[in-house]
Amino acid sequence: MRILVTGGAGFIGSAVVRLAVSRGHHVINMDALTYAACQDNVASVADSPLYAFEHADIRDRVALDRVFTKHNPDVVMHLAAESHVDRSIDGPGDFIETNITGTYNMLEAARSYWMGAGKPETFRFHHISTDEVFGSLGETGLFTEDTPYDPRSPYSASKASSDHLVRAWHETYGLPVVLTNCSNNYGPFHFPEKLVPVVILRALAGEEIPVYGKGENIRDWLYVEDHADALLLVVEKGTLGRCYNIGGENEARNIDLVRTICSVLDKKRPKDTPYADLITFVSDRPGHDMRYAIDPTRIRDELGWRPSVTVEQGLEKTVQWYLDNEKWWRALQNRDGVGKRLGAG
Repeated sequence: MRILVTGGAGFIGSAVVRLAVSRGHHVINMDALTYAACQDNVASVADSPLYAFEHADIRDRVALDRVFTKHNPDVVMHLAAESHVDRSIDGPGDFIETNITGTYNMLEAARSYWMGAGKPETFRFHHISTDEVFGSLGETGLFTEDTPYDPRSPYSASKASSDHLVRAWHETYGLPVVLTNCSNNYGPFHFPEKLVPVVILRALAGEEIPVYGKGENIRDWLYVEDHADALLLVVEKGTLGRCYNIGGENEARNIDLVRTICSVLDKKRPKDTPYADLITFVSDRPGHDMRYAIDPTRIRDELGWRPSVTVEQGLEKTVQWYLDNEKWWRALQNRDGVGKRLGAG
């Protein structure tokens, strides 16, 4: 299978690229190489004859047509997106342009290519989205594929918009699509602006570990390599026009997650005082959703997928990866916004 992966130098995209190449697929990694992308994320497969890289932006329709014509993909896995909620609060325009207009361009380029190829039945456009489009849950309940959309941030609103576009292109033009909405990812190669790597790197530096509000916000944590496995399964075997929620079945309060990471560090790189002593509660961000939790029944029952690790196991693996790959994260410390408080409103 020839897979065109957009955003393949990013966190989740690179996990998909590495896994797909390891399984013998031909992969075309198309990435604009914005601040959160890193070519080192795919260094392990860069020399493979199954791998090709295209430096292109999904906002550039001409470039997209060139890539489709040159590589003739069997499927598209569309992961390219602006994804940091805090950044969307400070600069929503980039999220509108990339996540909405960029997805529109991808859909039109894919539709043109698909029609020009005679509408092959094997073609798929897989749109990868987030559970944040569903809004915020109360103390009980789970997001299903039928949960009404209720986005609360510029980021989640832009992703909700892109989901609607994908569904519309399927219903109106017959474009063969599948969609997935995932819970919070963590794991190797996570850009150091998100919660898990922030906690690890702040702790290692002996700096205060910021936790929004009282740390009581709850997320469902999904190990990124489990997610990549699920995504490849959906693009190969998912039902056309159908959406699948992908969750880690690992709900945790932010404060409990942070304390778990500190505990892991206490064991792996002990110091005189517990790392948890560095935890500092800071003012919450505007519109901070209280709880996300996914019901993964559909992907489990229809496709037989379940996550392979618990959040405790995944965090052990993640912390060890950051300890073993200091050169990787050191190189990213000076990128725009890293280490700064964003999204304060």
